[in-house]
Amino acid sequence: MKNVITCIDGSNYTESVCNAGIWAAGKLAKPLLFLHAIEKDQKARYENLSGAIGFGARSALLEQMTELDEQHSKLALQLGKELLEHATQIAIAQGHELVESTQRHGTISDAIYDLETDARLIVLGRCGQGHSASFKALGSHIEQIIRQVHTPVLITNQDFIQPQNFLLCYDARETADKAVQRIIEGGLLQGLKCHLVTVKNNVSDQQSKFKAAEALLVEHGFEVEASYLTGNIFDSLMAYKQNHAVDMVVMGAFAHSKFRQVLLGSNTMKMIENTQLPLIVLR
Repeated sequence: MKNVITCIDGSNYTESVCNAGIWAAGKLAKPLLFLHAIEKDQKARYENLSGAIGFGARSALLEQMTELDEQHSKLALQLGKELLEHATQIAIAQGHELVESTQRHGTISDAIYDLETDARLIVLGRCGQGHSASFKALGSHIEQIIRQVHTPVLITNQDFIQPQNFLLCYDARETADKAVQRIIEGGLLQGLKCHLVTVKNNVSDQQSKFKAAEALLVEHGFEVEASYLTGNIFDSLMAYKQNHAVDMVVMGAFAHSKFRQVLLGSNTMKMIENTQLPLIVLR
C-alpha cells in the first residue's frame, strides 16, 4: 500500500509537518511513514583542511575534529529516533493505526528517491533545520525534489491548519489539466471548496479550456468559484489569494522548459517562495 511520507527534521516546521501528514493520511486512508534523514558526516571536509594546518598540531586537531563529528552523528541519530517516536505517538493518539517510521543516512532528497515507489504523497516543511527562523529561506532540497519526483508534494507552512478550501492555479497547459485530473481522482481535496483561477496568457483556447476544467470539477462534486483574471500572472494570483481567504494553494509544477525558466523564472518557485500557506505541487 502506498504511504504518505512525512519528513521531519527537528526544525520549527516539524510539528506542522507532522500535523499535515496526519491530516493527509486520514483523507487518503493511507499509511503514514515518518522519515528522518541524517546528513553524512563532515570527515571529508576536515580532511580537506589538513593541508592548511601546519606541523605537529595537524594530526591532533584532525583527531579532535573527527571525535567531535562522531559525537555529533550519535546525537543526531538519537534525536532523530526521539522525533520519530514522538511523531508516531501523536499519530496513533489521533486514531491512525498504520504508522511506521524510518531513519536514513544521507540527504532527504536521496531518501525520498529511494522510497518514492511506495509513496502516495510527500509532506515536508518549507524550510529545513537551520533555516526555519527566516520565511524567505527556502529549503534547498525542495526545488530538487519537486523537479525530479513524480509523486505529489505537500509543502507546509509553520502553522498548519486543516484547510476548508484551496486555490487551483490553472493556465490551460498540459500540466494544469493533469492537475485537475489528479485532484478529481486523488481524494485528498474532496469536500473542499475550489477557487479555480486563471490569468490570461498566450495559450490557445485558454478560456474554453478554463470553462471545461470548471465544468469537470463541478461534475465530480466540487464547489467551484471560478475567476478569469488579467495582468501579471504571479501578482494576480498573489492578490487573489490575499483577497479571498484561501487556505491552501495547488498548482502543477514547471510548465515551461528548463531553458525558458532560466530566462523568465518559474511561477511555481515564485509561489513556493512567497506563499505563506500550505502548497501542493502536482506533477
